[in-house]
Amino acid sequence: MSENAKILLAEDELALGTIVKESLETRGFEVSYAMDGEEAKKLYQTDKPELLVLDVMMPKKDGFTLVKEIRKVDDRIPIIFLTAKSRTEDVVEGFGYGANDYLKKPFSMEELIVRIKALLDRKPGKSASEDVQIGQYTFNFSKQILSFDGNEIMLTHREAQLLHELYRHKNELTERTLILNTLWGNDDFFNARSMDVFITKLRKKLTLDPEIQIMNVRGYGYKLVC
Repeated sequence: MSENAKILLAEDELALGTIVKESLETRGFEVSYAMDGEEAKKLYQTDKPELLVLDVMMPKKDGFTLVKEIRKVDDRIPIIFLTAKSRTEDVVEGFGYGANDYLKKPFSMEELIVRIKALLDRKPGKSASEDVQIGQYTFNFSKQILSFDGNEIMLTHREAQLLHELYRHKNELTERTLILNTLWGNDDFFNARSMDVFITKLRKKLTLDPEIQIMNVRGYGYKLVC
């Protein structure tokens, strides 16, 4: 994990926001704190954080809208949503906008810190910093880039992680539980739905080579065929 990593926290409930900010700072993080979406956007632009922790329901600009705007210019920064919403559709919607993880309120600080560290600690393996061929595509995990016929396709942090995990087991079945526990931290229902969203995104980005498939082996997992 980066020493003194910069985190942007956006939470409109002052008491909770203060507790989270102080707890993170005692763990060595440098924290910028905003109480609404517009202020968070300004701090994102000026402070250049390494990770975002965003409440979904905020005044002036909600978390979903903020993430949509940020993802237009930054596909890589890890984002964790804090949400009081419990509907599966809301969680999946958040991942669809580009979140990497989520925590439902109320949550423990230890769980938040574990998830922050997991996102900051994930580094490419020895071969992951090099270009690898996936069919007619070139994939660079560390740069989070797919290249096809000279054109670059940017991947999000989670898309790159997922494709890398599938590539490690290419042409073999990769169990759902293995992927979920490795990348999401557990294999609960909400994380499984999130993974399905990212699989759909990867399939769309790999359509330029008709020989590549991400096969769904129902009940077991996925297989990257290339």
